[in-house]
Amino acid sequence: MAAFFIAQYQVNDADLYREYSAGAGPTLQQYGGELVAFDSAAETMEGTPPGPQTVVIRFESTDAAKTWYNSSEYQAVVGKRLAATAGFSVISQSMNIG
Repeated sequence: MAAFFIAQYQVNDADLYREYSAGAGPTLQQYGGELVAFDSAAETMEGTPPGPQTVVIRFESTDAAKTWYNSSEYQAVVGKRLAATAGFSVISQSMNIG
């Protein structure tokens, strides 16, 4: 079952965030991730988000998403995102309705 890594945040350090993006991008392909959405001005419909930046990445499964997130390659750069932003991320499974 497909799983999605979803992050929403406010970028507080654009230069450090660019460094993160340059390093994180190649890890997606390496671990089978597909960038589904990247929006720096997402429109809030309900609640109070931490910021307007929204990223959605699709993986084949929750295990695949966790393997990517915990990989040495991604862990080498994720600290830059965490330092450059304020927000949260989740892994959410897709649902088969029918």
